Amino acid sequence: MSSTAFIALGCAALYVLFLLWYGGRGKPLSPDEVTQCRQQLLGLTQDQAAIDEVQNLARYRPKALYPPGYAPAASYGDSARAADQRYAKALLWPLLRQGSVPIFIARRTGSFIEPEGADAWHYVAMVRYRSRRDFFKFAMAIQRDDIVVHKWAALEKTHVFPVRPLVSLVFVRGAVAVLLA
Repeated sequence: MSSTAFIALGCAALYVLFLLWYGGRGKPLSPDEVTQCRQQLLGLTQDQAAIDEVQNLARYRPKALYPPGYAPAASYGDSARAADQRYAKALLWPLLRQGSVPIFIARRTGSFIEPEGADAWHYVAMVRYRSRRDFFKFAMAIQRDDIVVHKWAALEKTHVFPVRPLVSLVFVRGAVAVLLA
């Protein structure tokens, strides 16, 4: 076998592995499973807002606000942006482990059309989760691993909602295929 054929075969194998990881292999959650997952998550966090609000639109606090008695907070300082950076760095592996990837993160640079009294968001982030099951696994992992504490120390307010793309120019599978080619 020539070295070119060997490389092509290796790239094809990598692409198949990527498709298995990125595409998922599960079935949708039943309504009962959704309720069970929400209850498990509520048992970990004791905070309904942590379940209902997953970061998408975000507004920083003036200063980071860690829970009273949270021991590591003394060494962190009071920068909300630094707390958010700790959160972002710590959540990358739990995201990837569930086949989820951030596809868009942007800082607000101004305003355009905005109703009076609208929230002033600092940034927006979009994450592609393979499934609701993977999302719940991710959410429970960041609760158990004490990662989400940095998010709530950093953010004064967040507004989250799931979406299903109508038009998307983000072709992750195609981009990986081109990269391997």
